[in-house]
Amino acid sequence: MTLFINYNGKLLEEKTPVISAGNRALRFGDGLFETLKMLEGEINLFDMHMDRLFAGLTLLHFEIPVHFTKDILKEEVAKLCRRNKVEKAARIRLNILRGEGGLFDPENLKPNFLIEATPLPENYRRLNENGLMVGVYPDILKSCDILSNCKTNNYLPYVMAAFYAKHHRLNDCFVLNQHHRICDSTIANVFWVKEDVIYTTPLSEGCVAGVMRRNLLEKLPKEGYILKEETLSGDNLESAREVFLTNAAYGIRWVKQFKNTRYSNLLAQKIYKEFL
Repeated sequence: MTLFINYNGKLLEEKTPVISAGNRALRFGDGLFETLKMLEGEINLFDMHMDRLFAGLTLLHFEIPVHFTKDILKEEVAKLCRRNKVEKAARIRLNILRGEGGLFDPENLKPNFLIEATPLPENYRRLNENGLMVGVYPDILKSCDILSNCKTNNYLPYVMAAFYAKHHRLNDCFVLNQHHRICDSTIANVFWVKEDVIYTTPLSEGCVAGVMRRNLLEKLPKEGYILKEETLSGDNLESAREVFLTNAAYGIRWVKQFKNTRYSNLLAQKIYKEFL
């Protein structure tokens, strides 16, 4: 089946070139992206995704046109999903690109959007049966600054961590911040459980401001769970009872082993059933 992409409202075959060599996203990583999930025609946690996206656009000094709104983006995503016939279960990537120009002379500051929509794998409605094997990527430290919570198009620390994980036969890797503490993993936020308390790293530690992270931070305390934000080291993880990773596409994935420590997944299963 031929899939299509949506570039600034135009549906094009997925292999159609849409940017030139002078594009600032290509040259400098100048832009943002969101990974969304559509189920039965509805985009999960859409408002949270848009809150993060538009906060990032403001931070990166984009000039947002009147017609560039959350509702318009929602319509464009839905249009593409219908064309690709994936409305029932789709993984969507919404990429925002600055456009043409050099470092000091952008052609303009307006956002261009590129949307991809592909089918979700068959196991998307299940907690992963086989727990993840996770290590630590030691070679690049992520800074804790105004960009660290954004999903920018400059994703190299995570790209290199993914290479490291694959080379060492791991399912994922934790990324360290400038203080040599764990901030997140290649594509997810980190949660761990000790003595019936659920912990996650605060945004000040440099982790991406994940929408599933935000969703659980808002919902879990209302249902009686104790949840705290604390800094995370390898020692914390080795004394944890459970560890799980969260993102918008998969919801929750539980970690089976970190170094020589193995974990259960009883609470992860319960949260998955109750909130996803």
